[in-house]
Amino acid sequence: MPFARLATATTPTCHLGLGLAAVGRPGYITLGRDRDLPADRSVDALRARTHELLDAAYAQGVRYLDAARPYGRSEKFLADWLAARPDVTDVVVGSKWGYTYTAGWSAHAETHEVKDHSLATYERQRAEPDALLGDRLDLYQIHSVTPDSPALTDKELHARLAEAAAAGLTVGFSTSGPAQADAIRAAVEVTVDGTPLFRTVQSTYNALETSAGPALAQAHDAGLTVIVKEGMANGRLAEPHAPAALRAVAEETGLGCDAVALALVLRQPWAGVVLSGAATAAQLASNLHAAAVDLDEDQLARLATLAEEPGAYWERRAQLPWN
Repeated sequence: MPFARLATATTPTCHLGLGLAAVGRPGYITLGRDRDLPADRSVDALRARTHELLDAAYAQGVRYLDAARPYGRSEKFLADWLAARPDVTDVVVGSKWGYTYTAGWSAHAETHEVKDHSLATYERQRAEPDALLGDRLDLYQIHSVTPDSPALTDKELHARLAEAAAAGLTVGFSTSGPAQADAIRAAVEVTVDGTPLFRTVQSTYNALETSAGPALAQAHDAGLTVIVKEGMANGRLAEPHAPAALRAVAEETGLGCDAVALALVLRQPWAGVVLSGAATAAQLASNLHAAAVDLDEDQLARLATLAEEPGAYWERRAQLPWN
């Protein structure tokens, strides 16, 4: 499996990846993004910012890069970066299908993305990263699977995904919403001709939303690589929004709230890759300090008090503004 190349990475930051959700399009729901992105949010400006982040991430040992169809032009920006750097042969590239970007390059669109997990959408979207990334695409994931997603039961879709896996592509899925654990457990049970279909799972897990933890541990035990997204809770765990307990632990470690928040995820024994969603090179450098954070039992106990009820967490997330 191409994704298995990550197992050979030995840099201190090899378990940290870079997600392009916030820089592949002019608007996202991360708090403070209005300040993080340049005033000029043209395609050229965000391409330059994306390439700056990719350069910085690679130089600091990051080897997993994560894009998606609805992330504006993230796949195109990543493809351009890879084409300009033919010497970069050791990164693992993931993308996702299942949403269509509909914002028309506006941060203030009424609808930014439309979800559809049908076979027709897969067939249409599958050709797009092929054209951009070619054989550089290692991992292709179903985007934001929930327990009611037809992607969990569509046998024809499963067969097509299995064909892609047989041709060398790693097939995975991501989850979202308060019932992530149910979606994870259901997806792990999906098989084609007796063989498990999915080899990776990407889920939201952070100090505020820990409900998927047991299911992710089960997925890991079943042989799936776990990728964690939204470790910063869309900016809620970054200064100046971080809760007091996190700020106190960060002060004790001498590092940022972001590094501590990501370190909390990295220490989970089932966490294979933890994504940074940085929008600036300075944020990325601070995020990557997570690899050096050592939390003691007292600090972990204090951070554990931050966990919210899943329904409340996801309701709050749904209220975050695009900016």
